[in-house]
Amino acid sequence: MTDLIFEKMTEQHIPRVAELEKQCFSTPWSENALSEELSNNFARFIVALSNGEIVGYIGSHNVLGEVYITNVAVFPEYRKNGFGEALIKMLVETVKNENADFITLEVRKSNASAIKLYEKCGFCAVGERKNFYEKPCEDAILMTKNFN
Repeated sequence: MTDLIFEKMTEQHIPRVAELEKQCFSTPWSENALSEELSNNFARFIVALSNGEIVGYIGSHNVLGEVYITNVAVFPEYRKNGFGEALIKMLVETVKNENADFITLEVRKSNASAIKLYEKCGFCAVGERKNFYEKPCEDAILMTKNFN
């Protein structure tokens, strides 16, 4: 894997992260929504850079030690290089060291590659959310990694 640098998302990263959202999700976050996270005390949004280029990002909210991953995304041309796994593992280690109780996320039931990645990172399926996603409508699998 190429050397990766992780940086806290800043205003200068927003246009590229918004472009990544558009490429990866049917209901992408807008530049405005991403910008609002910069002043959210519960939010942690990290970009991964390789050779100075944003290759992916991860967003999360930590409320009283309960960490919720909002999104993980890697540009299509950079997938299958371990960048998504590196982002997840970096966030998991960070929040674990901050005494989080658990970290959780939802994933489309049909997204087998993402489910496999989350399982590889120690997440377990703990439930389902019916009709959680739109465009197209689909159930989500709730996956969690406990630290205690």
